[in-house]
Amino acid sequence: MSGTTNPAPASAPTPVAALASRPAPAAAPAVGAAPAPAPIPTPIPVVVVGSGPTGLLLAGDLAEAGVPVTLLEKRAHKVSNLSRAFGVHARSLEQLDARGLADELEAVGWPLQALRFFDLNLRLDELPTRYPHLLVIPQYEVEKVLERRAVEAGVTFRYEAEVTGIEQDADGVTVEVRGPGGAVDSVRARYVVGADGMHSGVRRAVGLPFPGRSVIRSVVLADVRLTEAPTDLFTVGTAGDAFAFVVPFGDGYHRITGWRRNRDVADSEPLGLEEVREIVRATFGRDFGMHDPRWMSRFHCDERQAPLYRVGRVLLAGDAAHVHTPAGGQGLNTGLQDAANLSWKLAAVLRGHAGDALLDTYQTERHPVGKAVLRSSGGMMRLAMANRPRQRAIRVGFGRLLQVIGPVRRRAVGQVSGLGYRYPAPRGAHRLTGVRVPDVELDTGRLNEAQRGGRFVLITPQATERPEGLDLHKDRLSVARWTSGRGTTLLVRPDGYVAWASDAANAGEIEAAVAAHVG
Repeated sequence: MSGTTNPAPASAPTPVAALASRPAPAAAPAVGAAPAPAPIPTPIPVVVVGSGPTGLLLAGDLAEAGVPVTLLEKRAHKVSNLSRAFGVHARSLEQLDARGLADELEAVGWPLQALRFFDLNLRLDELPTRYPHLLVIPQYEVEKVLERRAVEAGVTFRYEAEVTGIEQDADGVTVEVRGPGGAVDSVRARYVVGADGMHSGVRRAVGLPFPGRSVIRSVVLADVRLTEAPTDLFTVGTAGDAFAFVVPFGDGYHRITGWRRNRDVADSEPLGLEEVREIVRATFGRDFGMHDPRWMSRFHCDERQAPLYRVGRVLLAGDAAHVHTPAGGQGLNTGLQDAANLSWKLAAVLRGHAGDALLDTYQTERHPVGKAVLRSSGGMMRLAMANRPRQRAIRVGFGRLLQVIGPVRRRAVGQVSGLGYRYPAPRGAHRLTGVRVPDVELDTGRLNEAQRGGRFVLITPQATERPEGLDLHKDRLSVARWTSGRGTTLLVRPDGYVAWASDAANAGEIEAAVAAHVG
């Protein structure tokens, strides 16, 4: 656990965590002279910390919504090809499609219709989505697209800028930043989002603990060339006390991820190619002629989650809020969906269309999802590590259960793909409130296309009279009709979930719902 400070309630913008270091005090004023007031920087609406996929998507969304945003990244400016993530799931592809980015990634990735994980076979081609697959694509390709979008939208980037302290008050957040050469300055913001990874400086600065534990140590990663490539796009297996999986990057290299029970060493222990070969041979019976590694590393898998995703004016997203095992490839995807949930809410608050309390729903909606991902990915990893006959029998039995019982299979695939989650609805709300809406065809085109620009979408039956007052919201609302004979009216949030629904709404009720949710 990284800390024990009890955080302030999520809704209270209370000062937390003194600055880690302070500049030297100014010289004392002359006797009798009034002290000069300290300059107060003009607040930036949002500072996002961390330029991984989560931070880039969030910053790009805000900038496209007209909210000035500065992104701080402690690394130098470069898009690394050494990232661990290797795939984008269906729900994330839907979110990217709502931003006009999915087709570009689909053109350079490889669709995988089934996720074979040891004795488990998760069929993805049955998913109710335009993207019934896992798109195998290196994380750096996703980052390139998201960074370009953020730059074009006007995000201000500051690289080699490390957050060293945070102070909050009723009006904003002061972020202390160490720049190149150790120079320290401060940035003032109305809100700060920490998307700065597992070792988040933002999370530490606000005193939030990160409870959990390491699940597995000394997992090896290697990007190598193979003389004989596996026949399957995603090759995964286990044998005895070892497991490994192999994924192509499309540039001649393959990502090897592996583990062996009797090799439990620190992450800092040197890793050689022969050790990687041994793990792969122990798993598959051959090493595919691997050679020419361009990168090798060890890491350990943790399961951790911050108790709060919001402390006053500071919020956490992605690995800064939750980390889990790589089983199922859910890490990058959960972070992207955090960002999609949070960005439109921050934009609504900052543009005066909603009150600050809307940000509390980020915790309500996304914290349970993060917890569920910890459970599902951890369960898969524990099945993979099974080394006793009874444990292996359970793994085989669960795999067979998935194949023969439809509801169990659909639930498992829905969790891994991200399509199966729904958000809690207020008491008395329509049964569809909080449900994800597929990319349905409307009279104006596809739903995902109507969402572009961070817009709400009102979908009405063909015969419903549209209220004239909707024109007041035309910069934030798209209006369309069902192409089918469906009689339900839906107001879809910018992240694709139902904000409000009615089976028999009149024009006044529709106008009231739009005013309440769109602002």
